[in-house]
Amino acid sequence: MTKIRKIILQIPFSVIIYLSLRKLKNIPWFIFDYFKFKKLSRGIFSIKVHDFFPALLDKTSKTSFEPHYIYHPAWAARIVKEINPKYHTDISSTLTFVSIISAFIPVKFYDYRPAMLNLSNLESRSADLTNLPFADGSIDSLSCMHVVEHIGLGRYGDPIDPEGDLKAIMELKRVVAPGGSLLFVVPVGRPKIAFNAHRIYSYEQIIQNFSEFDLKDFSLIGDDFKETGIINNSNPDLVKDQDWGCGCFWFIKK
Repeated sequence: MTKIRKIILQIPFSVIIYLSLRKLKNIPWFIFDYFKFKKLSRGIFSIKVHDFFPALLDKTSKTSFEPHYIYHPAWAARIVKEINPKYHTDISSTLTFVSIISAFIPVKFYDYRPAMLNLSNLESRSADLTNLPFADGSIDSLSCMHVVEHIGLGRYGDPIDPEGDLKAIMELKRVVAPGGSLLFVVPVGRPKIAFNAHRIYSYEQIIQNFSEFDLKDFSLIGDDFKETGIINNSNPDLVKDQDWGCGCFWFIKK
């Protein structure tokens, strides 16, 4: 069943159909639960049909989660704590990450579509990753995670540019200070573009693009994350076996 599901999820647009069919299958128990709850209710709250908000995919034996976006921020937060910089700069990573680490380190967050966040210790501003507003070698602690794979595909309103990701990488390399850290995360596996969502990179492509940096850590969130979780100090050879892996690179600028 797991292999069948994996194949289905690789077919364009099939994810929507797959989830819709799962929801339809669960409607009978939703109706049963509604009438059971209504019968047992003491009337403290109104429970009317026009207030329905069916959550039809959550009745599972274990809590599901998106592995990339749970594990990679956890990986990065631990490293930022270890680095303990005066402040940390992030370019367009998940808002959950910057919001949480701002509790223990000042964070400057930049995004092509600036987020209207209002938290202490967190600045949120606008920036174009292909033309960053920072001086050369000016940032000691920088992260850009699950971002570069989107640049130039137009998904987020950015200009179409087949080399957008390479331009973004050049900018990241430019602004990191010598001896500074870059936490860089992208999808890894067999290289391809899933237009217009993202690119998937090989391990070798990333290493070649960061030849001016030393690799301090490579960790992998693989397709078999349920069994392995995040693999710290992973064997790079595992990347070749992934369809939708998550490569976590901690680079130090030479």
